[in-house]
Amino acid sequence: MTMMMRMTPARAVGLKEVSILELLHWAFQREKISIEFDDLRAAMPGQLPGFGMEWVMIERARLGCRVDGGGRSDPHPDAEAVADALAQLPEGVGGRRMALTIAELARAGQLHGWGSGQAPQVQPRGWRQTKHGLFAETESCGVVRYRSRGKAREVETRWCPIRIENHPREEARARRAYLLWWGALRELRDTFRLYGGLTRHQVSEQMPTMKPWIRNS
Repeated sequence: MTMMMRMTPARAVGLKEVSILELLHWAFQREKISIEFDDLRAAMPGQLPGFGMEWVMIERARLGCRVDGGGRSDPHPDAEAVADALAQLPEGVGGRRMALTIAELARAGQLHGWGSGQAPQVQPRGWRQTKHGLFAETESCGVVRYRSRGKAREVETRWCPIRIENHPREEARARRAYLLWWGALRELRDTFRLYGGLTRHQVSEQMPTMKPWIRNS
């Protein structure tokens, strides 16, 4: 009889439990870490680095120190572990570009945007202020000629350029980007939970809402 076993990290004594977001915010805001990408990976887009996130975290847990030969020692080792993990973020969850996005948002203490969630709206592309009030800007689209009461007349026709706010395509694009960011956070969370590499913190299962545009998600 075959039994399925799920790997669950043991509760370490003396470690502070934090969410992956709390760990990232601490590392980038308080410890002010920066990401140092593998030079070979940066020079050869699409190529895998020599070592993955799992190897880096396992070696960190085994040696209790930085394993890439870096010379900086000011930030806390756990913050350096965050930088190492981000530098090795797999391409399947965004790779280097996503690592930079995560770092930028963590420094600002922000979540990834996912769109406004509001219905699409049609608005004039511009506005003009007159003595009679605020009016939508219009542009000439030609002259119409006609005869009235035996006389030739002409009148200028105008149209109002518009823009669509909260366009469904923009909303869909923002939600895809949010889900990719969420998946990268989960990858980081699971890596720290399964392979360790932290000396002061333990990462909990807590994650941001996966689909905040859906109520009770």
